[in-house]
Amino acid sequence: MQFAIHGKNIEVTDSIREYVSQKLEKVLSHFDQITMGVDVYLSVERNPRISLGQSAEVTVQANGAIIRAEERTENLYASIDLVADKLHRQMRKYKERLQKKPKPKTAVAVLGQVPVSPPDENRAAELPKEVVRTKYFAMPPMTTEEAVERISLVGHDFFVFRNASSGEINVLYERNHGGYGVIVPLTHQ
Repeated sequence: MQFAIHGKNIEVTDSIREYVSQKLEKVLSHFDQITMGVDVYLSVERNPRISLGQSAEVTVQANGAIIRAEERTENLYASIDLVADKLHRQMRKYKERLQKKPKPKTAVAVLGQVPVSPPDENRAAELPKEVVRTKYFAMPPMTTEEAVERISLVGHDFFVFRNASSGEINVLYERNHGGYGVIVPLTHQ
């Protein structure tokens, strides 16, 4: 298993590295058969006005799934403790899902709804001034139901996936009023 610890605005000392390793090895020892790699990001905010300025973020690659946990407190060691506990709960939840038998799939069709018109093609896209981070990840085909399971594991409000039935890239997002929505590309004929 690959294990990497990165620091932002902090020097990752041997004692910090040992503490993180000890906490995460304790958590991941129960899930070593499904864990491929672990990335740990520790950061300290330099602004003294930020009260919860010390954070620990852990990203685990587990059998093709990404499981992410993040905690932010006033103390780096407390953040590490909390993120280890949160990660343990998420890993246990993921492992239980893997062990469950697949349920029959059901679908709901929406009829009589007016399709949304495509955006104005004359409008120029506005992009941010600079790209600050680029991420690469494998995108195996999956169903919308599998994408809903994955979004809860990464803790984001959106999830990009390749739809198994169409082969297209879709975006699953959390709706403000509950539930999820899916953004599907419009194919021109």
